[in-house]
Amino acid sequence: MPSPSARRLTMAAISNSLSLKHGFSLARPQRPFLTRAPPSSTSIKFRRCYAAFANENREYVIVGGGNSAGYAARTFVEHGMADGRLCIVTKEPYAPYERPALTKAYLFPPDKKPARLPGFHTCVGSGGERQTPEWYKENGIEMLYEDPVKDIHIENQTLTTNSGKLLKYGSLIIATGCTASRFPEKNGGNLPGVHYIRNVADADALILSLEKSKKVVVVGGGYIGMEVAAAAVGWNLDTTIIFPEDQLLQRLFTPSLSRRYEELYQKNGVKVLKGASIKKLEAGSNGHVAGVKLGDGSMVEADTVIIGIGAKPAVSPFERVGLNTDVAGIQVDGLFRTSIPGIFAVGDVAAFPLKIYDRISRVEHVDHARRSAQHCVKALLSAQTQTYDYLPYFYSRIFEYEGSPRKVWWQFFGDNVGETVEVGNFDPKIATFWIGSGKLKGVLLESGSPEEFQLLPKLARNQPLIDIAKLQNATTVEEALEIARASLQAAA
Repeated sequence: MPSPSARRLTMAAISNSLSLKHGFSLARPQRPFLTRAPPSSTSIKFRRCYAAFANENREYVIVGGGNSAGYAARTFVEHGMADGRLCIVTKEPYAPYERPALTKAYLFPPDKKPARLPGFHTCVGSGGERQTPEWYKENGIEMLYEDPVKDIHIENQTLTTNSGKLLKYGSLIIATGCTASRFPEKNGGNLPGVHYIRNVADADALILSLEKSKKVVVVGGGYIGMEVAAAAVGWNLDTTIIFPEDQLLQRLFTPSLSRRYEELYQKNGVKVLKGASIKKLEAGSNGHVAGVKLGDGSMVEADTVIIGIGAKPAVSPFERVGLNTDVAGIQVDGLFRTSIPGIFAVGDVAAFPLKIYDRISRVEHVDHARRSAQHCVKALLSAQTQTYDYLPYFYSRIFEYEGSPRKVWWQFFGDNVGETVEVGNFDPKIATFWIGSGKLKGVLLESGSPEEFQLLPKLARNQPLIDIAKLQNATTVEEALEIARASLQAAA
């Protein structure tokens, strides 16, 4: 029987034996998708990714301390390949945690049972074990906290951290996630009282502001904006949400669905200013933010402003690994391999082939962060060659704090393309179906039962032919879902 090191050699060799596949851009023409700056030396030589090193026998390095890192670590442990071999490098002082909590339960006021660490370390978000800092120690995983990577030396397979540490790696997993898009400094984006949320420190700073605040303005009508505005309501604060689009969550919601959510926010006392441009954030005499000046010259007073206008993939300092110019991020294949043997990228930062829809995509969502990390590590440690086949999934939970008159939870699976059919009156349930070429392409359900939510991914993945007229005539969400279920059974 071969030794463990020989087995690792064989597995790693298999993992890197397949050439990187070319994929489709969002515009769909077939063409090479890698845009890579030339290396600093004459060439990048092939280096095997299975070597063991004298410095602590470190073989695998994960850069990034978010959801992907936590789920990747668990997969290494499950394969018996973590102890003494795995290192995680993070800029945060905490072990990986379930980041979605930061704009949800973490922001609840003190009297409404807010979430706090260690309660939401990975992998509790998917029903797994809570991986506290002690868990990493017990499993022999080297953790480098508050020391982000500032440079990569591809030819030497080494990383340099901010503190000057030089880390040798055999295989490297880039799991750096995203950084918050910021309002320009010249327009007040860095004023005291202006907040962005990407980590625990950001959320803690916001909570300190909310404790003293009277008037809150949330800039952005997407996931972050909607969740933070809902949390501010729990503090009984004067809250306004401002966004330039014509509707909330424009990239997913239909106009009708957005209108219902706008009404829900207004019922909870939130003022909604849509289609509004922002000229600048104004400071008061003390230098603290005092208001938001709109494009029409009007002013919305605020002593706390939260900016939620999107995020950008944190590709630095890994640009030379190969970027995708259409969707941004680091280009990978269906096993999350980059163009450089032994280097992988997962989670928000990865531009990967979305197999089900035959296009290259980059997904900023916790479900993908978890699944991509697990798939990548399994491919790295075994002979698995099955490509990643992700089904897009999004969800949100709002107004869930204790004492809320209505807790809201919706889930979406699939692709929001084609004709839409909306069923239900939002009191409390509503469902939206996206249908293209007679097939069900995507479905969103609000306030469904566990059984109903479990049906959604089956519908979206199988894309059954469905009778639109029947769906349009359904009088309840339950009836519409039964029509969809029957279509699924007929296709089986």
